[in-house]
Formats: sequence, structure tokens, C-alpha cells
Amino acid sequence: MRYTMYKAFLFSLTLILAVLPVTASAAASYIIVDDYTGHVLASGNQSVKHQIASLTKIATAIVVMDWADATHSSLASEAVVPPGIASVGGVNLCGLQPGDRVSLRDLLYAAMMVSDNHAAYTLASHVGAQIANTQGLGAVDNFTANMNALARKLEMRRTLFLNPHGIDNLETPPYSTAADVARLTRYAYSHPGFNFYVSQPTREISITGADGVTRGFVLRNTNELLGQDGIDGVKTGRTARAGDCIVLASKRDAQTVPSTTGQPVAIPRRIIVVLLASPDRFGEGLQMVRRGWAIHDKWSAEGRPVSKRTTL
Repeated sequence: MRYTMYKAFLFSLTLILAVLPVTASAAASYIIVDDYTGHVLASGNQSVKHQIASLTKIATAIVVMDWADATHSSLASEAVVPPGIASVGGVNLCGLQPGDRVSLRDLLYAAMMVSDNHAAYTLASHVGAQIANTQGLGAVDNFTANMNALARKLEMRRTLFLNPHGIDNLETPPYSTAADVARLTRYAYSHPGFNFYVSQPTREISITGADGVTRGFVLRNTNELLGQDGIDGVKTGRTARAGDCIVLASKRDAQTVPSTTGQPVAIPRRIIVVLLASPDRFGEGLQMVRRGWAIHDKWSAEGRPVSKRTTL
């Protein structure tokens, strides 16, 4: 009898913990949001400025994709790796060299899957040279100005981008917040092609050297949580200043709910988790995703909005 009561107590405690909001985090700041409405499910220090390392590349990718859409440019077209790539510094993950030719699509894969700084710089150089440039900036600086214009458009009021890759070893470093990164990620998911670039576990890209010889390079996604608990993106980041950062997206089947018209409506279900300066971004990130869905289930059961709106 006592054992049965004890099991019942443990079961009840588990249910209670599952619906409790996240009240503490090892990360310096975090946020969990419903992608469809922007409803904040849980957060801590969400508006505190912090370095975000390679989470910056989410903005880089979207500026490229928005430009391609606006100009009807093909992402299969090639960019030439510029001489200025030598200024990026750090590890050249894909071995890109000045004069190499790589498709914009493969550069996006390299920037988003393995966080290649040189790929991000090449994208910025190529696209920045073709975007309207009223200030007479260099191509990469012009591209970065468009990243900041995107931030203003999305009301990311506590964000400053200084380059397309997120390197922050500067006297005055770039910065953002967990809430602003969530805004950016929600916008990224409004682009139909974005999910494909961030959800691939592996991908082989092609690089054609100045000598005309093409070589393949296999990318392996740095997001160790892909495929767990519906996680299908998004991006990792790490610098000495930023610490370990991550953005995660987790998807479930659409939820069918009644509407005011009497017709059932299928609502997409995706949550976005942002962790900045986490001592265990994968362990904590997975926990946040699971807690986020528990809170989301409770919120939905209480009558979540049917229409899409933006509250974040």
C-alpha cells in the first residue's frame, strides 16, 4: 500500500515539474518562444546585451536569401573567394583560398552547418558588392550595414552587427540579446528555404580552385542535438567572449483547434530556444526544449491564439 502511494506521489511530482515554468538557467540569458505567435514561454535576462559569436551567421544567411529573392538571383551561382579572406583569421575550416569558386548555396551550408567564418565573409563580399551602396562602403561593410538594417526592420533594438561572421575580438565588440536572436530566428523560419540549410546532419560541397580543379568537402553539422526531441536546427556559436551559445528549433505535428468560424484550423507547432553563454549548451539546450514543450502544452490547453501574430 505504501509503495503504491509512493509511486502515485512520484507520478504526481513528475507532472507538476513538467508544467512548471523555467525559472533558472545556467546560461547567462535564455528565452523560449512559440515560433507561430512569438509568445514567450519562458525567459531569463532575455534583454541583456551579450556577445553571440556565430549566431551572427543567421543574419548573414537571411540577408543573402532575402537578396536572392528580391533580385531573382540563383543560389546555384558562384562566388569567387576574395583576397580579403586572409583578414578573417582563425581556422579556415573548408580550406577556402582566394580565387576559389563556390556556389552561394554551398557557402550557406558551410556558414550554417560548420560555422565557417571564411564562407560567411565570402558571401558578404559577393552580395555586398551587388546591394545598393549609398555610403560608398566596401563590399563586406556594405553587407554588414544591411544586416543592421534587417535588425532595425525586426525591431532588434539591442543588437549591433560589426561583421558577417561574429568574431568579437574587437575593442568594442558586436552584441545582441536572447530576445533579439529569437526575433531573428522567427524571421529566418518565415523563409521557406532556411530550414533546409540548418537541418542537415552532413552535406558535401564542391570548391573549384583557381586552377580549375574541383574538390569535395564533407560538412558535419556542429549541432549535436539534431534529430532529438524534434530538433531540426538551428545554429551553434562560440568565442572566448561569448562563451558557448546555441539556438535550437524543435518541431511537432500541427495542432488542430476550433476557430471562431466553426471550422477547425491546423496551427504549426515549433518552439525556438536561445541560450547565451551556457556552460553546457547541448545538455541545457535539450532540457530547455523539453521544458519548453511542457509549458507549450499547458499554454495550448488553456486556449492558445488561433491567428498568427507577433508578441515578441
